[in-house]
Amino acid sequence: MIVDSHCHLDRLDFDKLGQDLPEILQAARAKQVEHFLCVSVTLEQFPNMLATILPYKDISASCGVHPLDQKDQLDKALLRTLASHERVVAVGETGLDYYYAKDTHKVQQDSFVGHIEVANELNKPLIIHTRDAREDTISLMKSHNAERCGGVLHCFTEDWDMAKKAIDMGFYISISGIVTFKNAIELKEVVKQLPLDRLLIETDSPYLAPVPYRGKTNQPAYVQDVGYYIADLKGLPFKSLADATTENFYRLFNLASKVNV
Repeated sequence: MIVDSHCHLDRLDFDKLGQDLPEILQAARAKQVEHFLCVSVTLEQFPNMLATILPYKDISASCGVHPLDQKDQLDKALLRTLASHERVVAVGETGLDYYYAKDTHKVQQDSFVGHIEVANELNKPLIIHTRDAREDTISLMKSHNAERCGGVLHCFTEDWDMAKKAIDMGFYISISGIVTFKNAIELKEVVKQLPLDRLLIETDSPYLAPVPYRGKTNQPAYVQDVGYYIADLKGLPFKSLADATTENFYRLFNLASKVNV
């Protein structure tokens, strides 16, 4: 069995897919996906996202503000309140994205720090998005004691040096369908080096569908394709990769006592 450790179920276009959420989930379960982490990107949309997933025991939630959605100062008190919900297993996604938002660095940094502080207060792990901000991401993680709560660098596309620094702080590295892209040469080499006990897999659906679905709407069922690709890349049986990443997921998000694994 496997887990989709990062997806945005509330952002799926069901009309475009011609399927509703129960059908999407069932298609994933048919491909051995036993749990889903639905990740928040804004506090305003979080209540609707939570309401969408509450009926499903195999879906957990995170709460946070994506750096590209952080236009104003973080409402830290609201984040703390919302993230305290029992179905919320992580704070985020948060982090830094200097690729798209070149004029909001200070706002992103302040928000990231606020998320780290709330994660430490609630003792819930962080989900970190980072792009073109390697030095600042690691620097803020270190200076604000992110190792206390731990977490994951999701949809990782950076270099081995950054991965190693995060792992040394106790963080996990999550790999998406990007690794299947032909031009992801450096990422493939990073994945080969990643220790199995620090690895997660994800779809980041509805974005970044893996080969052979590239260009289509991504969905949680495709995490199996990501898993098979990574297993082949690392020279492992798929079951070994699946067992390890699933165990890592439940350990990181402290879910072993809450769900059947």
